Amino acid sequence: MKRLAVLLAMSECALAHAAEVQVAVAANFTEPMKQIAAAFEKDTGHKAVLAFGATGKFYAQVRNGAPFEVLLAADDETPARLEREGRTVAGSRFTYATGKLALWSSKAGYVDAQGKVLETGNYAHLAIANPKTAPYGLAATETLDKLKLTAKVQPKIVQGENIGQAHQFAATGNAELGFVALAQVWKDGRFTSGSGWIVPDNLHGPIRQDAVILAKGANNEAARALETYLQSDKARGIIRSFGYAL
Repeated sequence: MKRLAVLLAMSECALAHAAEVQVAVAANFTEPMKQIAAAFEKDTGHKAVLAFGATGKFYAQVRNGAPFEVLLAADDETPARLEREGRTVAGSRFTYATGKLALWSSKAGYVDAQGKVLETGNYAHLAIANPKTAPYGLAATETLDKLKLTAKVQPKIVQGENIGQAHQFAATGNAELGFVALAQVWKDGRFTSGSGWIVPDNLHGPIRQDAVILAKGANNEAARALETYLQSDKARGIIRSFGYAL
């Protein structure tokens, strides 16, 4: 009975100090972050309120006073830029994942193991994210440049606002192929549907994804708790399961 009373008291104490944190999350990290947020709330009592979108758009929104307290970006440059501008909590920036790019189709057997379908396939549309605002879109254009296929595929490209929209184009079949974040189509060591090619890292710049506590989160204990939780073994396990490197 005494042990139960102690546990109840600890639980009540945790609930009493529970807080919410507003989190801007890069679109590629949607599914991992949903799982992490659920585990975070269960384990700490704090709630992460999530918004998903393009990193470039989040940068503009933060500069215009958006209420975000933590940013999980799709690159490392955007958090560093915000840091230089004095819009973050000093010392809070860290790399939470390194992303992987994939060429993917919702059709099983459509994408070969070397991605040769890009050059030889009879497809009408190739979806990519906007390279000006989405790091995975930039990685896609770098890959096409490296393969010397930019001019050939340019008429086929359909551009999504972010990697979530690029994936949607491919998932619905509106584009036969799409450059997507591996995490959107990968779980526990395999493609979850369709067919794909994991783009070698040497075909594009590294997709280091940094997190940072924004200035509006400076006094929010839930923001600090989330930063710590993202580096926990449980969170890292979830991140790895979606194909990210750490």
